[in-house]
Amino acid sequence: MNSIVAQRLVELNRQFYQTFGSEFSATRGRIQPGVRKIMAQIGETEQILDLGCGNGNFAFALAGSGFSGTYLGLDFSLPLLGDAAPLAENPRFRFDVADLTSLTVNRSSLTENSPITNHQLSPFPDHWSLITCFATLHHIPSVELRLNIFRFVRQNLIPGGRFVLSNWQFLNSEKLKARIQPWETIGLSGADVDPGDYLLDWRSGGSGLRYAHHFSAGELTQMAAETGFRAVESFLSDGQGGTLGLYQIWETV
Repeated sequence: MNSIVAQRLVELNRQFYQTFGSEFSATRGRIQPGVRKIMAQIGETEQILDLGCGNGNFAFALAGSGFSGTYLGLDFSLPLLGDAAPLAENPRFRFDVADLTSLTVNRSSLTENSPITNHQLSPFPDHWSLITCFATLHHIPSVELRLNIFRFVRQNLIPGGRFVLSNWQFLNSEKLKARIQPWETIGLSGADVDPGDYLLDWRSGGSGLRYAHHFSAGELTQMAAETGFRAVESFLSDGQGGTLGLYQIWETV
């Protein structure tokens, strides 16, 4: 996929989550079973960076679990981050606005002056012991943009740190497959995008469109190897039948 098409798809999703952020947040009122499984492996004093934190569901669950570490959640959607704002009163939690498609390997790319930030939190750690990316990577178009995120993660983990990601397996649902729309709807063709790329409609609170990529476990494992990781665990969870989320845990090589 060329960079112009990738940026068009980034903008498509940006507009979707700005327009339908509140409606989307209303459908994400509980922690997914796969995230609960991951939480059982999280230490109480971890330093967590959450990429694509959305409305803060994961952070709220951590806060209610006796978590005593520090947490930074990043997302580009102000409507979603607005739902996480009440948790910013907790000095262990912080939220900032950030575009994951333009992260660099340097920590200076993280914003310091978000209106949602809790400035009572101690300064950012030099590195994080756990970086998470739940249900977000499938909205990042192009191999290069995804690899850039993985390079950022690799650079900002402590030795022995872990990266946990989950990705939507919408092709495992006949109901969700019915939401696939032709690329021509937005003036593109199948030749403009990569294998596994789809355009999906939205039907709550109005009509919208968003980009999503359907990952295989092998595809993720290959990208892990290309960026200095190894996948140490992979499992399916969530949704009816427990197959709508593909989770992996990566460790640095």
